Amino acid sequence: MTHLFVYGTLKRGGENHLHLAGQRFLGAATTGPGFTLHGLTGFPGMVRATDAPEGVTGELWEVDAACLRTLDILEGIAEKLYERVPLTLLPPFSDLPAETYLYLRSLEGRPRLGSTWVV
Repeated sequence: MTHLFVYGTLKRGGENHLHLAGQRFLGAATTGPGFTLHGLTGFPGMVRATDAPEGVTGELWEVDAACLRTLDILEGIAEKLYERVPLTLLPPFSDLPAETYLYLRSLEGRPRLGSTWVV
């Protein structure tokens, strides 16, 4: 099982949340500082940002290997749209190893959203 931090359309109420069916919701979570969201075309992309003191809010899920393979396809890992990386979360999940998807492409013309994507 993998602890996966989601912050956009995979969150409860999001258009891609159906891909987390049958997985275990652990709770609302926040990254440490150094991350921010940018608006893409109908979905956010999280990137590292040294000037982001608040981190990003989202949800922590426990997902199985089959779900993770599906999500890697959805997130465009092979196309290098996103990469799945290790991530440290703030309490109460700071002791759990977690992963998330970081956006890899150009941010030119992409508005900075800050810490929260509203579903």
